[in-house]
Amino acid sequence: MKNRSFIPDITLIVAVGVLLSFSRPVMWGFYGHKLINRMAVFTLPPELIGFYKKHIEYITEHAVDPDKRRYATKHEGPRHFIDIDHWDKIPFDNVPRDFEEAIIQHCSVKLVFGQDSVYFNKEIKNDSIFLKTPYLGGIYLTIDYPTFVKYWKKVIKPLYYDDQWRLSGYDFDELFGTTYFQKNKVDILIEDHFSEYGIVPYQLEMSLSRLTYAFEQKDKSAILRLSTEFGHYIGDAHVPLHTTKNYNGQLSNQNGIHAFWESRIPELFAERNFDFFVGKAEYVENPKDYIWDIIIKAHSHLDSVLAIELRLSKTFDSDKQYCYDERLGRTVRLECPEYAEAYMNAMGSMVEEQMRSSIIAVGSLIYTAWVNAGQPVLDFEEDFELVPELIIPDKNVKTRAHE
Repeated sequence: MKNRSFIPDITLIVAVGVLLSFSRPVMWGFYGHKLINRMAVFTLPPELIGFYKKHIEYITEHAVDPDKRRYATKHEGPRHFIDIDHWDKIPFDNVPRDFEEAIIQHCSVKLVFGQDSVYFNKEIKNDSIFLKTPYLGGIYLTIDYPTFVKYWKKVIKPLYYDDQWRLSGYDFDELFGTTYFQKNKVDILIEDHFSEYGIVPYQLEMSLSRLTYAFEQKDKSAILRLSTEFGHYIGDAHVPLHTTKNYNGQLSNQNGIHAFWESRIPELFAERNFDFFVGKAEYVENPKDYIWDIIIKAHSHLDSVLAIELRLSKTFDSDKQYCYDERLGRTVRLECPEYAEAYMNAMGSMVEEQMRSSIIAVGSLIYTAWVNAGQPVLDFEEDFELVPELIIPDKNVKTRAHE
């Protein structure tokens, strides 16, 4: 029987002290992530809180590692967002909840022969997938969709982080029961057109799976690292501007609104105005639905996020909207406190509620991973080596404008 509830201890008192003593990090844009991870520790049950409290400084400081990694590898950026309105409207019924199916639906399949190539016309209907081209003498292939998905997960999924998803003719001959591709020395290239628009809900599922495995193995170093990064992705999923192609207001002449909403308001008002005592973590029966509900709720706030700021900007003179401050040895332009407060008040409790929701989600999903792993006992007094990740920026990695 899975233990899905627990009696809270005196952590409320401890959390008050932690929040009051939590100083702003030097890297101001990371403030929200660090605070969310830190406060999530105090939602955990007695069986976990001792372990996580002992390492709370690691969980806090390394909450920003995924952001740093965006400048080191092209694969990191899409884990932080999903331009869900590129694909559909709420409740996003046309966006597959299975990651591989989402990629299959939006991928291209190219035949490569020598220096030449042609694309298949791809169609999915009636629980089958059809690939056809009038070139090369005409090729028409069909297979039932569940078999193709199974093959994809076995053969193509492992290629996800490769520069090219290239299959030999043998692979396709084996799948479709032909000999054409080997005989004609034709290879297959799969092109992913989905991931570039973000994969954060799928990343949350993958993170949950990896954390569960780390708990099963009682790998304390991996548990801490994965929990810390999981918290970051969960926090990102709660930001409305992480769910839209208009991610920085660049499509509505509101450039900079991303950092305004996500960073400036929490920086100025979280410690003084927000209530972060969110209760205890709860076991999540259906993580997939829970994760997609996070995305749907965040995106439901988007119209207000944009419309309120646009309306408010017309009531403030420009010199009342922007002020200048010294950050990391540079003079930067920021929204003035009065303008930020007016924006926050006009949105009601939206920013606070999304941060509160992030905190309880981080705690609940960590708790769920632990329960699903069989509730292993973690000896928090036992020492173990924590090796920080070496993150080396790559100048060739392109990031979004607001980053």
